[in-house]
Amino acid sequence: MAGFPILYVAEADPTEAVLSSGALAHVVEAMPGARVTVVGSPQSAPLFADLPGLDRLIVLEREGRLDWLKLWGQVRDRRWGLVVDMRGTELSARLKRQKRAVRVKPEPGEHAATTAARTLQLDETPRPRLFLSAETRAAADALLARGEGPILAVAPTADWIGKVWPADRYVKVATRLLAADGPLAGGRLLIVGDDLDGETRTALRMAAPLKRTIETRHLTRLQTCAALSRAALVLGGDSLWTQLAVAAGAPVVAAFGPSDDAVRGPFGEVVCRGPRTMDEYRAIDPRLDQAIEHLLDLPADRVFKAAVKRLERA
Repeated sequence: MAGFPILYVAEADPTEAVLSSGALAHVVEAMPGARVTVVGSPQSAPLFADLPGLDRLIVLEREGRLDWLKLWGQVRDRRWGLVVDMRGTELSARLKRQKRAVRVKPEPGEHAATTAARTLQLDETPRPRLFLSAETRAAADALLARGEGPILAVAPTADWIGKVWPADRYVKVATRLLAADGPLAGGRLLIVGDDLDGETRTALRMAAPLKRTIETRHLTRLQTCAALSRAALVLGGDSLWTQLAVAAGAPVVAAFGPSDDAVRGPFGEVVCRGPRTMDEYRAIDPRLDQAIEHLLDLPADRVFKAAVKRLERA
């Protein structure tokens, strides 16, 4: 497979791209020596910067017709061994190639990682995974070098307030886990996210002494993934940060509400839900877009108990 050319068109949304990443990782490892060109958005493309055998990373800045024509000009002259199109574009249908895999339609209730695996006709669903170079890990390790003890990572934000579990409940769970009699006694708190508002950041800092608190806001997202790989446990919600933790191989407990965890949950990890079903959320918020704090009915104690069990299993 030396030199075997692969073109991979990743999803524009970075969370979706991470959810599908295990399928690409499987192909890369199954075909050592292959040369891969990845096309992605400004948000998704950098997540594949450390991919083994990466020939080229093409950033599609916009989604207009002229942008696709420019991309066509960059990839049309090569005869590809395999084209993997996770967007289902017309471009991939017109390229010279031996084989083309186009994202299949999800089955009802099917996890996004499984949909990606079916796209590539894999027998099993690999866990989402991003590759991390020595340089990427070194940047994360430089941040984590301060202090000692196990790391509890907390990623409290999401792209919609309806998916956000209240910050004070993250604080309650983190405080108990890091307490002198807790399972992560003497550990450090890693506050994850480059999108935290000042109020949330201030609240989270209450969970641990300042000298045992670290923040990832100055890391790239791939470097943040590397930092999460060092965590003893990651607490998050339905967000990119939680999916990065999964792709890093970290133990995860995620607070979910008006999100279908069967489809978007942290693959192979633990999800905590409140008492409402998806149908009940939609009865309140039909388009799932209102400024409603849907996760207020998920108690901190439930997440704490789940976290303890996940640590025991880890």
